[in-house]
Amino acid sequence: MSEANQIRNSVRAGYALHVATAFGAVAGMIALQAVIDGRWRDALLWLIFCQVLDGLDGPIARKIDIGIHAPKIDGHVLDLVVDYITCVLVPIALLIRLELLPAHYQTVVAGAIFLTSALWFARTDLETDDHWFNGFPAVWNLAVPTFLIMDLASHTVLIVSSILCISQLTNFKMPHLVRVTHMRSLTLPLAVIYLVNLTILSWDFVASAPKHYNTLESVILIGFPIYLFLISAWRTWFPKVKLPILGGITG
Repeated sequence: MSEANQIRNSVRAGYALHVATAFGAVAGMIALQAVIDGRWRDALLWLIFCQVLDGLDGPIARKIDIGIHAPKIDGHVLDLVVDYITCVLVPIALLIRLELLPAHYQTVVAGAIFLTSALWFARTDLETDDHWFNGFPAVWNLAVPTFLIMDLASHTVLIVSSILCISQLTNFKMPHLVRVTHMRSLTLPLAVIYLVNLTILSWDFVASAPKHYNTLESVILIGFPIYLFLISAWRTWFPKVKLPILGGITG
Protein backbone atom coordinates (compact mmCIF):
# COMPACT_ATOMS: atom_id res chain seq x y z
CA MET A 1 0.00 0.00 0.00
CA SER A 2 1.36 3.41 -0.95
CA GLU A 3 2.08 6.05 1.66
CA ALA A 4 -0.71 8.25 0.27
CA ASN A 5 -3.25 5.44 0.66
CA GLN A 6 -2.06 4.78 4.19
CA ILE A 7 -2.57 8.44 5.08
CA ARG A 8 -6.07 8.47 3.55
CA ASN A 9 -7.01 5.34 5.47
CA SER A 10 -5.68 6.87 8.70
CA VAL A 11 -7.74 10.02 8.09
CA ARG A 12 -10.88 7.94 7.49
CA ALA A 13 -10.18 5.85 10.58
CA GLY A 14 -9.60 8.98 12.65
CA TYR A 15 -12.88 10.62 11.75
CA ALA A 16 -14.74 7.31 12.06
CA LEU A 17 -13.41 7.04 15.60
CA HIS A 18 -14.58 10.59 16.36
CA VAL A 19 -18.06 9.56 15.19
CA ALA A 20 -17.90 6.45 17.38
CA THR A 21 -16.96 8.60 20.37
CA ALA A 22 -19.80 11.02 19.61
CA PHE A 23 -22.19 8.05 19.42
CA GLY A 24 -21.65 7.78 23.16
CA ALA A 25 -23.91 10.84 23.47
CA VAL A 26 -26.63 8.98 21.53
CA ALA A 27 -26.19 5.97 23.80
CA GLY A 28 -26.49 8.33 26.76
CA MET A 29 -29.76 9.67 25.33
CA ILE A 30 -31.10 6.11 25.02
CA ALA A 31 -30.08 5.43 28.63
CA LEU A 32 -31.80 8.65 29.74
CA GLN A 33 -35.00 7.65 27.94
CA ALA A 34 -34.84 4.30 29.74
CA VAL A 35 -34.56 6.17 33.05
CA ILE A 36 -37.59 8.32 32.16
CA ASP A 37 -39.57 5.23 31.19
CA GLY A 38 -38.59 3.32 34.34
CA ARG A 39 -36.71 0.62 32.43
CA TRP A 40 -33.95 0.32 35.03
CA ARG A 41 -32.15 -2.68 33.56
CA ASP A 42 -31.96 -1.06 30.12
CA ALA A 43 -30.60 2.14 31.66
CA LEU A 44 -27.92 0.24 33.58
CA LEU A 45 -26.83 -1.76 30.54
CA TRP A 46 -26.61 1.32 28.32
CA LEU A 47 -24.49 3.06 30.94
CA ILE A 48 -22.12 0.08 30.90
CA PHE A 49 -22.01 0.22 27.10
CA CYS A 50 -21.03 3.90 27.33
CA GLN A 51 -18.26 3.03 29.80
CA VAL A 52 -16.87 0.31 27.53
CA LEU A 53 -16.96 2.64 24.53
CA ASP A 54 -15.18 5.33 26.54
CA GLY A 55 -12.52 2.83 27.59
CA LEU A 56 -11.84 1.65 24.04
CA ASP A 57 -11.75 4.86 22.01
CA GLY A 58 -8.78 6.38 23.84
CA PRO A 59 -6.27 3.58 23.18
CA ILE A 60 -7.42 3.33 19.56
CA ALA A 61 -7.06 7.10 19.12
CA ARG A 62 -3.49 6.99 20.39
CA LYS A 63 -2.75 3.98 18.20
CA ILE A 64 -3.72 5.78 14.98
CA ASP A 65 -2.38 9.24 16.01
CA ILE A 66 -5.83 10.74 15.69
CA GLY A 67 -4.64 14.24 16.54
CA ILE A 68 -2.46 14.19 13.40
CA HIS A 69 -4.83 12.45 11.00
CA ALA A 70 -8.17 13.94 12.11
CA PRO A 71 -7.25 17.37 13.47
CA LYS A 72 -10.47 19.24 12.63
CA ILE A 73 -12.16 17.71 15.66
CA ASP A 74 -10.66 18.02 19.12
CA GLY A 75 -10.99 14.49 20.49
CA HIS A 76 -10.29 15.61 24.05
CA VAL A 77 -13.11 18.16 24.06
CA LEU A 78 -15.45 15.67 22.37
CA ASP A 79 -14.62 13.06 24.99
CA LEU A 80 -15.33 15.49 27.84
CA VAL A 81 -18.70 16.51 26.35
CA VAL A 82 -19.81 12.91 25.91
CA ASP A 83 -18.49 11.90 29.34
CA TYR A 84 -20.46 14.66 31.07
CA ILE A 85 -23.63 13.27 29.52
CA THR A 86 -22.95 9.59 30.19
CA CYS A 87 -20.99 9.79 33.44
CA VAL A 88 -22.90 12.61 35.16
CA LEU A 89 -26.21 13.65 33.59
CA VAL A 90 -27.75 10.20 33.05
CA PRO A 91 -26.61 8.59 36.34
CA ILE A 92 -27.81 11.57 38.38
CA ALA A 93 -31.16 11.39 36.58
CA LEU A 94 -31.28 7.74 37.69
CA LEU A 95 -30.32 8.78 41.23
CA ILE A 96 -33.20 11.27 41.34
CA ARG A 97 -35.77 9.15 39.52
CA LEU A 98 -35.30 6.24 41.93
CA GLU A 99 -35.22 8.57 44.96
CA LEU A 100 -32.00 7.01 46.25
CA LEU A 101 -31.25 10.12 48.33
CA PRO A 102 -33.22 11.43 51.32
CA ALA A 103 -36.01 13.62 49.92
CA HIS A 104 -34.94 16.79 51.76
CA TYR A 105 -31.37 16.60 50.38
CA GLN A 106 -32.02 15.25 46.90
CA THR A 107 -31.94 18.55 44.97
CA VAL A 108 -29.02 19.93 46.95
CA VAL A 109 -26.82 16.85 46.50
CA ALA A 110 -27.74 16.38 42.83
CA GLY A 111 -27.01 20.05 42.17
CA ALA A 112 -23.68 19.79 43.99
CA ILE A 113 -22.72 16.78 41.88
CA PHE A 114 -23.50 18.64 38.66
CA LEU A 115 -21.55 21.66 39.88
CA THR A 116 -18.43 19.89 41.09
CA SER A 117 -18.42 17.54 38.09
CA ALA A 118 -18.52 20.50 35.69
CA LEU A 119 -15.62 22.08 37.57
CA TRP A 120 -13.72 18.77 37.54
CA PHE A 121 -14.08 18.35 33.76
CA ALA A 122 -12.77 21.90 33.32
CA ARG A 123 -9.69 21.43 35.52
CA THR A 124 -6.40 22.30 33.86
CA ASP A 125 -4.71 19.78 36.16
CA LEU A 126 -7.22 17.03 35.39
CA GLU A 127 -4.50 14.43 34.91
CA THR A 128 -0.89 14.14 36.08
CA ASP A 129 2.01 13.46 33.75
CA ASP A 130 1.90 9.80 34.76
CA HIS A 131 -1.87 9.63 34.07
CA TRP A 132 -3.35 9.73 37.56
CA PHE A 133 -6.52 11.80 37.85
CA ASN A 134 -6.67 14.61 40.39
CA GLY A 135 -9.86 14.04 42.34
CA PHE A 136 -12.68 11.56 41.87
CA PRO A 137 -12.97 11.26 38.06
CA ALA A 138 -16.75 11.76 37.94
CA VAL A 139 -17.57 8.13 37.18
CA TRP A 140 -21.07 8.46 38.61
CA ASN A 141 -22.13 5.95 35.96
CA LEU A 142 -20.41 3.33 38.12
CA ALA A 143 -21.19 4.78 41.55
CA VAL A 144 -24.97 5.19 41.12
CA PRO A 145 -25.59 1.66 39.73
CA THR A 146 -23.65 0.33 42.72
CA PHE A 147 -25.92 2.29 45.08
CA LEU A 148 -28.94 0.83 43.31
CA ILE A 149 -27.81 -2.79 43.03
CA MET A 150 -26.51 -2.92 46.62
CA ASP A 151 -29.81 -1.36 47.78
CA LEU A 152 -27.97 1.08 50.04
CA ALA A 153 -29.89 3.11 52.60
CA SER A 154 -30.65 6.66 51.47
CA HIS A 155 -28.48 8.23 54.18
CA THR A 156 -25.57 5.99 53.18
CA VAL A 157 -25.99 7.17 49.59
CA LEU A 158 -26.05 10.74 50.89
CA ILE A 159 -22.79 10.33 52.80
CA VAL A 160 -20.93 8.49 50.01
CA SER A 161 -22.17 10.89 47.33
CA SER A 162 -21.12 13.90 49.39
CA ILE A 163 -17.63 12.48 49.93
CA LEU A 164 -17.20 11.70 46.23
CA CYS A 165 -18.59 15.09 45.29
CA ILE A 166 -16.12 16.97 47.52
CA SER A 167 -13.23 14.77 46.41
CA GLN A 168 -13.65 16.01 42.83
CA LEU A 169 -12.15 19.30 43.94
CA THR A 170 -9.13 17.75 45.69
CA ASN A 171 -5.78 16.45 44.49
CA PHE A 172 -6.51 12.91 45.65
CA LYS A 173 -4.91 10.77 42.95
CA MET A 174 -6.98 8.11 41.21
CA PRO A 175 -5.64 5.94 38.38
CA HIS A 176 -6.59 6.04 34.75
CA LEU A 177 -7.28 2.31 34.51
CA VAL A 178 -5.76 1.93 31.05
CA ARG A 179 -2.93 4.47 30.99
CA VAL A 180 -1.36 4.17 34.46
CA THR A 181 1.44 1.65 33.98
CA HIS A 182 2.20 0.93 37.64
CA MET A 183 0.31 -2.18 38.76
CA ARG A 184 -1.63 -2.23 35.48
CA SER A 185 -1.09 -5.99 35.20
CA LEU A 186 -3.25 -6.31 38.32
CA THR A 187 -5.53 -3.28 38.04
CA LEU A 188 -6.71 -3.88 34.47
CA PRO A 189 -7.77 -7.54 34.95
CA LEU A 190 -9.55 -6.56 38.17
CA ALA A 191 -11.32 -3.76 36.29
CA VAL A 192 -12.49 -6.21 33.62
CA ILE A 193 -13.78 -8.63 36.26
CA TYR A 194 -15.54 -5.75 38.02
CA LEU A 195 -17.19 -4.56 34.79
CA VAL A 196 -18.30 -8.07 33.80
CA ASN A 197 -19.72 -8.54 37.30
CA LEU A 198 -21.56 -5.21 37.09
CA THR A 199 -22.95 -6.19 33.68
CA ILE A 200 -24.28 -9.50 35.03
CA LEU A 201 -25.83 -7.77 38.03
CA SER A 202 -27.39 -5.13 35.78
CA TRP A 203 -28.80 -7.80 33.47
CA ASP A 204 -30.32 -9.66 36.42
CA PHE A 205 -31.61 -6.53 38.13
CA VAL A 206 -35.29 -6.50 39.04
CA ALA A 207 -36.46 -3.52 41.05
CA SER A 208 -39.09 -5.50 42.95
CA ALA A 209 -36.65 -8.23 44.04
CA PRO A 210 -35.27 -7.86 47.58
CA LYS A 211 -31.72 -8.95 46.68
CA HIS A 212 -29.81 -8.70 43.43
CA TYR A 213 -26.44 -10.27 44.25
CA ASN A 214 -24.72 -13.20 45.92
CA THR A 215 -21.70 -13.05 48.23
CA LEU A 216 -19.08 -13.31 45.48
CA GLU A 217 -20.78 -10.65 43.36
CA SER A 218 -20.99 -8.28 46.32
CA VAL A 219 -17.31 -8.86 47.18
CA ILE A 220 -16.30 -7.95 43.62
CA LEU A 221 -18.67 -4.98 43.48
CA ILE A 222 -17.30 -3.47 46.71
CA GLY A 223 -13.79 -4.95 46.66
CA PHE A 224 -12.60 -3.30 43.45
CA PRO A 225 -13.48 0.26 44.57
CA ILE A 226 -11.74 -0.46 47.89
CA TYR A 227 -8.66 -1.64 45.98
CA LEU A 228 -8.71 1.56 43.90
CA PHE A 229 -9.03 3.65 47.05
CA LEU A 230 -6.05 1.93 48.65
CA ILE A 231 -3.68 2.39 45.71
CA SER A 232 -4.99 5.93 45.22
CA ALA A 233 -4.30 6.77 48.87
CA TRP A 234 -0.83 5.29 48.52
CA ARG A 235 -0.11 7.33 45.37
CA THR A 236 -1.46 10.50 47.02
CA TRP A 237 0.21 10.33 50.40
CA PHE A 238 3.28 8.12 49.81
CA PRO A 239 4.22 8.71 46.14
CA LYS A 240 7.89 7.82 46.62
CA VAL A 241 7.34 4.68 48.69
CA LYS A 242 7.31 1.33 46.95
CA LEU A 243 4.28 -0.84 47.40
CA PRO A 244 5.22 -4.22 48.91
CA ILE A 245 5.60 -6.97 46.30
CA LEU A 246 3.61 -5.15 43.65
CA GLY A 247 6.25 -2.57 42.74
CA GLY A 248 6.61 1.12 43.26
CA ILE A 249 4.53 4.14 42.45
CA THR A 250 6.53 7.20 41.54
CA GLY A 251 5.87 10.52 39.92
